[in-house]
Amino acid sequence: MLSRRSFLGGMSAAVVGAPLMGAAFGGLATAAPRHAVAKAAGGSLPLTIVNHTYRYTNQQIFAYIVGTDLKTGQQIFVTRDGAATPVSAANNGSEGFADLSIPMVQDGDTHLAIPANMSGRVYFSIVDKVKFKVVADGNGNAALQHPAGWVSGDPSFSVLHDWIEFTHNDGGMFCNTTMVDMFSIPLAIRLVGSTTQDTGRLVDGGRDKIFDHVSADPTYAKLVVKDKLRIIAPGHGIDSGIFPANYFDSYIDAVWNKYSSETLTVNTGAGSFTGRVVDGRFTFSDGIASFAKPTTLDLLYCNGALGAPNDGRTGPVAAILGAAFNRSTLLTSTTQPTTDRGSFYKDRISNRFSEAMHLNTVDGNAYGFAFDDVASFASYVQDGAPTSITVSLTNF
Repeated sequence: MLSRRSFLGGMSAAVVGAPLMGAAFGGLATAAPRHAVAKAAGGSLPLTIVNHTYRYTNQQIFAYIVGTDLKTGQQIFVTRDGAATPVSAANNGSEGFADLSIPMVQDGDTHLAIPANMSGRVYFSIVDKVKFKVVADGNGNAALQHPAGWVSGDPSFSVLHDWIEFTHNDGGMFCNTTMVDMFSIPLAIRLVGSTTQDTGRLVDGGRDKIFDHVSADPTYAKLVVKDKLRIIAPGHGIDSGIFPANYFDSYIDAVWNKYSSETLTVNTGAGSFTGRVVDGRFTFSDGIASFAKPTTLDLLYCNGALGAPNDGRTGPVAAILGAAFNRSTLLTSTTQPTTDRGSFYKDRISNRFSEAMHLNTVDGNAYGFAFDDVASFASYVQDGAPTSITVSLTNF
């Protein structure tokens, strides 16, 4: 299972991406197991889609199940009857786009299925369909270009859409709602198996409250797409020129100054490590990790100088640092990860986008940035013996 950061690294506007979702590293969040579970689902997993928008009819909603066949590596889509079908250039219609949509039933809940050994996304679009395109990847294999709602020139930019992510394999079902790229449609997951788990559900009026919270900060307000179509994540905002590329720079400088003379302790699943800034690099004990000073973009993407390999050593430290930067807890706590959510986002410079998501979910969990699963604050659930999954489009 790849980390959420690895997943993001393979996805961008107009870039062929094969969705692969996973949790962060052991000890930081609920990690996807790397061994088979005896009660794991051997076949398709029943998927129920519930329309509780109370604004749009079933006829206005379309679902799409796309991703990768984990056995063959082929990119696939799922049909109404649950068949996993390899993508092909023949899927592109006369306008050059592939209609992979699954209409909802006329009334009531829609029952579909997620195949075994598949990793990907369940997209939803409202009123209009999003546009996928089958192209050739670098090896000449058929692959999908996904819609990119954070790019104004994307053919699906004007379409109201969002998605969940999942991996369904021999180990079970691993899934999350995500706002890492953007937020648009409020989605909630119920995963039933050895237990019943819910995540992603917003508080009453949560969608409006999220838009209001982000709009209240003049720096973040530019991330809101007109008519509350969506909110673009700040990292993509930098890429689009609508969010300042130096926003976190003063906070980063303050962290570097603080830990030039103080010690940071980081607790990972592999143990506790101490770090200080030495010769301009944040260097940790036992040679486990050393980081150059990150940029604001590195911080928001948890990439670049904060890139986290899935190695069980450097990766966990990078993930913890990335989370602490986004939650702005590094100046107030010399031990990380901080688990008191009441201490998050208190600095003048902080990730207000992620803050808005967490403030307005029922369980307080959300995926506001790539390593929001550090200390288990992400809207992520897993089960080794799943029997069903329900995704609800909730009240607008």
